[in-house]
Amino acid sequence: MEWNLMFFFNSILLGVGLAMDAFSVSMVNGLNEPQMRKRKMCSIASVFGGFQALMPMIGWVCVHTILQYFTAFEKCIPWIALILLAFIGCKMLLDGVKKNDTDAEKSGVGTVALLVQGVATSIDALSVGFTIASYNWLMALIAALIIAIVTFVICMIGLVIGKKFGTKLSNKAQILGGVILIVIGLEIFLTGVFG
Repeated sequence: MEWNLMFFFNSILLGVGLAMDAFSVSMVNGLNEPQMRKRKMCSIASVFGGFQALMPMIGWVCVHTILQYFTAFEKCIPWIALILLAFIGCKMLLDGVKKNDTDAEKSGVGTVALLVQGVATSIDALSVGFTIASYNWLMALIAALIIAIVTFVICMIGLVIGKKFGTKLSNKAQILGGVILIVIGLEIFLTGVFG
């Protein structure tokens, strides 16, 4: 692969494609916390962008070192994403059902939940290591950084949209968010197993 306009264009398209799950989860986070400050929004988008950059690089390293082990692990990716997102979604759903109006200010994504979301939405990006296997290490790194930037921007948009609707949905937002996370987990699983 050469440094040309197509390299950058393909990297941006990869970023858009990979960021869709993170976008959906960002909307859920915005729904769940409509009063979220900009600093937290940047942190959430950075975590998603970081994981979306890290996973293709790990995949690239695996392709260039331990390919046979990575191929065996790849079959587990849809299951891992489903379990992680279903766990967080069920927890949000149960918390939303139990929550009363006095707890409304306490809702929001915590650090551990955010890291789990980051892994769950980006684990399928490990397979992008195969896509960028022909790149040298610098090109793979630049592609991963472009993916991170695209993901950051898309997640910020998702957070803004989620916050806007979260304010309108008030106490039902956490229930809706939990259902959405479970559906995203099922979609990743079904696409990975049957797609």
